[in-house]
Amino acid sequence: MTARKEVPTVAQSTETDWVSRFADEVIAEAERRAPGKPVVVASGLSPSGPIHLGNLREVMTPHLVADEIRRRGRECVHILSWDDYDRYRKVPVGIDPSWSEHIGKPLTSVPAPPGSPYPNWAEHFKAPMAEALREMGIEFHPVSQTEKYTSGAYREQILHAMRHRREIDAVLDRYRTKDKPGAKKPKQQKPVDEAELAAAEGSGAAAEDDGSAGAAGYYPYKPYCSVCERDMTTVTSYDDETTELAYTCACGHGETVRLTEYNRGKLVWKVDWPMRWAYEGVVFEPSGVDHSSPGSSYVVGGQIVREVFGSDQPIGPMYAFVGISGMAKMSSSKGGVPTPADALEIMEAPLLRWLYARRRPNQSFKIAFDQEIQRTYDEWDALERKITEGTAQPADAAAYRRATRTATGELASTPRPLPYRTLASVVDITTGHDEQTLRILSELDPDNPVKSLEETRPRLDKAERWITTQVPADQRTRVRDEPDTERLAALGDTERESLRLLLDGLDDHWSLDGLTTLVYGVPKIQAGLSPEAKPTPELKVAQRSFFALLYTLLVGRDTGPRLPTLLLAVGADRVRKLLAA
Repeated sequence: MTARKEVPTVAQSTETDWVSRFADEVIAEAERRAPGKPVVVASGLSPSGPIHLGNLREVMTPHLVADEIRRRGRECVHILSWDDYDRYRKVPVGIDPSWSEHIGKPLTSVPAPPGSPYPNWAEHFKAPMAEALREMGIEFHPVSQTEKYTSGAYREQILHAMRHRREIDAVLDRYRTKDKPGAKKPKQQKPVDEAELAAAEGSGAAAEDDGSAGAAGYYPYKPYCSVCERDMTTVTSYDDETTELAYTCACGHGETVRLTEYNRGKLVWKVDWPMRWAYEGVVFEPSGVDHSSPGSSYVVGGQIVREVFGSDQPIGPMYAFVGISGMAKMSSSKGGVPTPADALEIMEAPLLRWLYARRRPNQSFKIAFDQEIQRTYDEWDALERKITEGTAQPADAAAYRRATRTATGELASTPRPLPYRTLASVVDITTGHDEQTLRILSELDPDNPVKSLEETRPRLDKAERWITTQVPADQRTRVRDEPDTERLAALGDTERESLRLLLDGLDDHWSLDGLTTLVYGVPKIQAGLSPEAKPTPELKVAQRSFFALLYTLLVGRDTGPRLPTLLLAVGADRVRKLLAA
């Protein structure tokens, strides 16, 4: 792996970038709350289905802040709560409808999708996310909420919440506006695109459950039935002294249990979240814009954590939606919302990190699965050149540094990162044939030839995966087997001359730079100009006509990969065969 140019350490000030500013605030707040103790930041994910790239912002935002804190020599713990004790809410598209019998059970009690090697539904969706986070260099402390609740770890917190159920109910009642006349719905940020209506569901916990309030009073605790395992239960009574709780279930079962012993239930989300803030001592945790409205779990949680649990709400931003371009070509049970694992198949981990690091959390952005990925990679490579030259702006340099390395080390990179669009064009034409691919790549720069495909990996593999999974068949490049004799016979004098000039110059220009000069230079020479002449509007028209002719004769349509790359890929002998008039 080639060493990257060392980027100056990010200044510990409020002037550098958003990550540094949050790190300043978090360290100061941690010192105020618990001087000298490790700083705690948190994320929460529900493995109720594929965990998508919008959810990744829930993890990346605190990760980047935690990593900056560690760079400064402070101990920082990033807790990742798996909300795997949430209820199973619905059967996703593509899953046997018989799974509806599990609705209402904890996610860890639902069988994994057919063919899965994992023991339950939650583990099936946790595993690929955890692996993607590891590939991205994200260090976290995993916490299974199933394990916490079923082990009795939260027993005192549950009993405390039940003793203070009237105070909790009073807080919730301040925000119960849906039945009150004249109540206005708060404005919320619109999703970036339609696909995010599914993506915005976020955690299964975000169902915003208030808890049950009826003739027997309000209870912030929901038992899972000990017979059917579902949460179709209603608490009918509770005794603070004995901790005896009676409930009935829609399945017909009813019983009385002691909360000092019973571990098959959980606090409703609007109480569970603030309870965990207090229990874990969380100083920083972001939340999605769906939590920003009055009455949301974040707003209500801030009241409950202070008034009931005697602790402070974490500081942290509301983060905006992450959009996807080209996602119609993806497939998942959410109807096409790609996951981090999907993204890492077509892009390197530092690039994916950079997309999140360079934008403030409240800024929406899109991740490209279509042709725009080539432009994204061009931007990334341009930034790397600026880093090498020392001309990058401080905030850009900081984002690059956060993308390419963490406090514990540098992420893996491609030793020889050739342009992504070039690699994509080459593997498109060679259909992944290694020998052919190496031949073409070795001719890109004859003075410094690629000697092994390993030099170009993993970027080469990502580009190949993009071509084979994201580019529709009708957009793939298919080089002609035989010359287009009809079009060649119909050539005008100017067209015939342009092809002769190109073919005469092939041997002397057989490199990526050389062929670039040649294909742009042919129309200049025909116009009586030097190959170095600056293009005029008339010259640009002539160049476009020449390019369209070459594409037609080589691949049978008027557009395609960049011509210098295409010519190298086709090979000089085959180019002569297809273009000889």
